[in-house]
Amino acid sequence: MIGQARRDFQRVVLKLSGEALRSNGSQDNISPEIVEAMAGQIKQAHQAGLEIALVVGGGNFWRGAAASNRGMERATADYMGMLATVMNSLALQSMLEALDVPTRVQSAIEMKNVAEPFIRRVAIRHLELGRVVIFAAGTGNPFFSTDTTAALRASEIAADAVLKATKVDGVYDSDPAQNPDATRYDTLTFHEALTRQLKVMDATAFSLCMENDMPIVVFNMTEPDNIRKALAGEPVGTLVTRDAVD
Repeated sequence: MIGQARRDFQRVVLKLSGEALRSNGSQDNISPEIVEAMAGQIKQAHQAGLEIALVVGGGNFWRGAAASNRGMERATADYMGMLATVMNSLALQSMLEALDVPTRVQSAIEMKNVAEPFIRRVAIRHLELGRVVIFAAGTGNPFFSTDTTAALRASEIAADAVLKATKVDGVYDSDPAQNPDATRYDTLTFHEALTRQLKVMDATAFSLCMENDMPIVVFNMTEPDNIRKALAGEPVGTLVTRDAVD
């Protein structure tokens, strides 16, 4: 069982939902208290020597796909969503820097006044120098999700895993909100996830991870200290890998 084994990570990409930065029922798009709590957990893992890159969504401000369903041209809607991720990235950077964690934001859409352009080798060097790197503005292209951004950037920087923070405590054989008897997996192979048609990440992101042998950890970020645990390699959520884990 994976619950009995520690995961050996040195460099990871942590994918955060933009909606997770907002308090339930709040009119504010970003909760400073939630961002501070996230940053505190990231700091603990960073102090332990882990190289950390972040990708954050923009759903607390804008969802391009939803806007296109209401009549907006899809590419424009998606570019607006990318700009929303930049705002969230700057909020995370500000809080991490306030906690004395050196941080760089790299944007796939050039905006020199607020972020560096994404350059793969520069990002890797930042990580080697102990800086947290936040990848903003998605891939810079419409029609791609921030899940895909996380998978792509993880592959580019040779990360050890993609950690997908969600509101569900792993991957289930059916929707646990609809089926109280749904079973959670501790571990899965990519092949098992495909053949069982399990929802791990969107299809493009999952394909990138599978092709590049990039492990995925899906875990519940709303549980206290779970972000730190996942970053530290402690057994939380579901681990998806190429080969079966004993």
